[in-house]
Amino acid sequence: MESISHPLLVVYQGTLAGTRWVIEGDVFVIGRAADCHLVVAERQISRYHTRIEHDHDGYLLRDLGSKNGTFINGERVRGQPCRLRDGDEIMLATIVQMGFIAGDATLPLDESVPPPGRLNVDEATRRVSYGRKELDPPLSPAQFTLLALMIQSAGRVVTRQDVVSSVWPDAAGGVTDQAVDALIYRLRERLAEINPDQNYVVTVRGHGFRFESDS
Repeated sequence: MESISHPLLVVYQGTLAGTRWVIEGDVFVIGRAADCHLVVAERQISRYHTRIEHDHDGYLLRDLGSKNGTFINGERVRGQPCRLRDGDEIMLATIVQMGFIAGDATLPLDESVPPPGRLNVDEATRRVSYGRKELDPPLSPAQFTLLALMIQSAGRVVTRQDVVSSVWPDAAGGVTDQAVDALIYRLRERLAEINPDQNYVVTVRGHGFRFESDS
């Protein structure tokens, strides 16, 4: 096994969708300028848009006075930097979405192609594949959290409240049934991209949802 000591940014939306960036050093700047560590060539992105800083407690994200804003899990970053946690969704100017994956993950040294005919989920890298097909762009953090919850439930019914508690643990207000349904629908759509013959997330009327493994 190989230990990953540095965190990753996985881009889900924007011109760099599907790419992964290792955060090295104490400062990692994202913006449109050519000397940024991660250059995002989108006109809505400021030249120096946001900065990730390393301290003794982990990583902080600081907006650099960008015109169109930086958001963590839907909340705009203003003034003071925000502490980053594993699985956080970062949005730049509402057009570039990425996920923060904390370091100290473990990856297999042998990245050989997974066996065909089964859904494979790698929690360390957030990769989801079926045989030789890999989801590209990757699942969003919310979608991946939902999928992991379903798989870990080992065929048991997952209630709507289970979904809310797992995906939105810090939600200040109530999460609507429509939001849960939209997330379920989108996850089904994404999984169908790599295996359209299997419905992995089954609705159990009046109770919730259940994961169906490959038949």
